[in-house]
Amino acid sequence: MRTSFNIPDRVVEEFDRVWQDEGLANRSRAVREAMQEYIEAHSRLEETTGEVVALVGFDYRHHEVIRELHSVQHEYQDVILNTSHTHQGKWCLESLFCRGPIERVRALIYELRDFDGVNRVKSMLIRDRA
Repeated sequence: MRTSFNIPDRVVEEFDRVWQDEGLANRSRAVREAMQEYIEAHSRLEETTGEVVALVGFDYRHHEVIRELHSVQHEYQDVILNTSHTHQGKWCLESLFCRGPIERVRALIYELRDFDGVNRVKSMLIRDRA
């Protein structure tokens, strides 16, 4: 299947550099592998059950989304225990330390990923053993 994507030039340039450094045959192969990794990460997030302790990190352009991000964080204060924020010039890095039902943590992660001004959202889940 052929398809097209709207991706910033700087991202494509970096992606091309990485797959070529790894010795992959072509960009299509690299995109397939990246998509498979994305699917596997999603599956792990979906298959986790019960209570979790989680670290959710994301970067964003402060001026574009700060009000909306604060609103979301207030909406999920039942699972967000602590936040950490650092300014990195025009962008910010934020980490959320969470504990609670995976359904709430998962919903928070998905909501953060839906912001245009948020660049990346990474999560680390640990089952709550307490």
